[in-house]
Amino acid sequence: MTANSGTRWRIIVLMAILSAGALILVARLFRWQVLEHNTLLALAEEEHQSEVTIRPRRGSIYDRNGFLFAADTFQYTVSASPSMISDPQTTADRLHPLLGMSRDEALTALTSEAAWVPLSRAVPQPMGETILEWDITGIQVETYPKRVYPMGTLAAHLTGFVNDNDNGFYGVEGYYDATLSGTPGLRQIERDPFGSSIPIGPGHYIPTRDGKSLVLTVDRTAQYIVERELADAMVEYQAASGTVVVLDPKTGGVVAMASWPSYNPNDFAEADQNHFPDPAVSEQYEPGSVFKVITLAAGLDSDIITPQTTIYDGGTIEVGGRTILNWDRQPHGTVDMTTVLGKSLNVGAAQVAVMLGKERFYTYVRRFGFGRITEVDLDSEGPGTLKIPGDPNWHESDLGTNSFGQGIAVTPLQMTAAVAALANDGLLMKPHIVQKIVEDNRTLSVQPTVVRRVILGRTAQTMTEMLVAAVNQETELAQVPGYRVAGKTGTAQIPIPGGYHPTFTVASFAGYLPADDPAFVILVVIHKPQTSPWGGQVAAPVFARIAQQLMTLFDIPPDEIRLNQSTGQQIPTRPVSLSSTRLTVGTGRCCTQNAILRWVAAESLIPSVSTNEVIC
Repeated sequence: MTANSGTRWRIIVLMAILSAGALILVARLFRWQVLEHNTLLALAEEEHQSEVTIRPRRGSIYDRNGFLFAADTFQYTVSASPSMISDPQTTADRLHPLLGMSRDEALTALTSEAAWVPLSRAVPQPMGETILEWDITGIQVETYPKRVYPMGTLAAHLTGFVNDNDNGFYGVEGYYDATLSGTPGLRQIERDPFGSSIPIGPGHYIPTRDGKSLVLTVDRTAQYIVERELADAMVEYQAASGTVVVLDPKTGGVVAMASWPSYNPNDFAEADQNHFPDPAVSEQYEPGSVFKVITLAAGLDSDIITPQTTIYDGGTIEVGGRTILNWDRQPHGTVDMTTVLGKSLNVGAAQVAVMLGKERFYTYVRRFGFGRITEVDLDSEGPGTLKIPGDPNWHESDLGTNSFGQGIAVTPLQMTAAVAALANDGLLMKPHIVQKIVEDNRTLSVQPTVVRRVILGRTAQTMTEMLVAAVNQETELAQVPGYRVAGKTGTAQIPIPGGYHPTFTVASFAGYLPADDPAFVILVVIHKPQTSPWGGQVAAPVFARIAQQLMTLFDIPPDEIRLNQSTGQQIPTRPVSLSSTRLTVGTGRCCTQNAILRWVAAESLIPSVSTNEVIC
């Protein structure tokens, strides 16, 4: 082979290789520019464009008078891109006092080899705004909302809380989460090769829609009174837990509702999770003798008894093969129905249930709302437990025991709503806690809802008079000076596997006042009191203390004055002795209970009121 022919072959091979390379390059270009043009264009846009979700401002929560229970404030997250910081020493000097970290910690973060370093996730608003104004290259400052509860533990079970992801749990925060949270916005931005946004670049923006605010039916001062009295009762009676519910019987609005123990929603992450559910709507208990008001109301409404109807109480009665005894294990002879109620006779209540018959008895029980949720606008409500004829676990003996509140489980709110129907001329109202929903300048008022008529108006009035007589005759500790009180005690055993606990009880009292025109229905439930097991000795005094203060707070005149005013008669006014109780104020002021409640409401100084009682 000659030299020329060798050179020729080398040129041919080189040309072939170059041609193949050119073909491959053309094929690649065809693939990128034609076949995958849209895909690669989208990838390029992703490199230079990004979407940022903008969290809306969550709606606030207020009490009925406009006092703030929950609101959003702002905190800042501060981070750094160390490679973009030109003077780490000076930057560390400026930042570390505002970030709550040492200078060495700040300098170490700012000189890191990492592309991005978080500095602080919870910078208060003033500090965050200061850093934002400095506009330091390489320091990123972003805002995020933080939920705060100015009242601390006050009404914690009613408000619930919001976690770091802006999700509401329990109370109205959970129930109205979608209403409060609003609609997130969206901002699309274009970034330069260094990752910074281009101010004049094309972008797409969808504004946020802030959440709606809620105005509750709750009165802040009434809530404070209830929580203070409940906390004091826990200490006085050495109880394990307790709940108080205060309803407006005419509307079903929750005026106050508290359970102990509670928690601080500002620090929910450190709180005991068992305290999050509201026992008033989530926890069931056997109501005991308070339930006798339902049994006797059913008997009166069915015309099988009157207040004067008499029965013979021999101390025991057998129903469905089970012997039922009175709480005192004693016979009481011939008694009328008012005495059955006043002395809380199990034998008498069981006889009424037997006269009603199982179908009629459980029809009334269901009409009063037991065995189903009340549909109150609070998260995690439970239905209680009600066995009815036809259920596999119902027995004939249940007719007798259910008549006095044994073998049936209710929530405190269920029981309060049922008693409120008696106070409202036989109309059962749907309990609710939100009074208004506010969005910008628009307000949606929540109207009271009648669930059903459970008994006739005349039955309710007759039952009220029987309950007044029962309180006057047998429950002196529930009486409120100047007002007629209608109410009933309850002392229930606590179920345990195989029966009932030999010593622990649930002591309760349900009542309303003024009896002729009830403003409030109040239920007090005390679990496992140690000083006394009886509702009349434990729950009744708590009822009286709360009721007395509510009458003063809401300017409800005593019966004598109010009834004479309603008839147009002029009578000389005179001071009415409500109580000798005096309260100490944190500022050193000492005054009567009437004056302090007004001063507390006016000065917004509820936290400064001491629980210590002194005589001035």
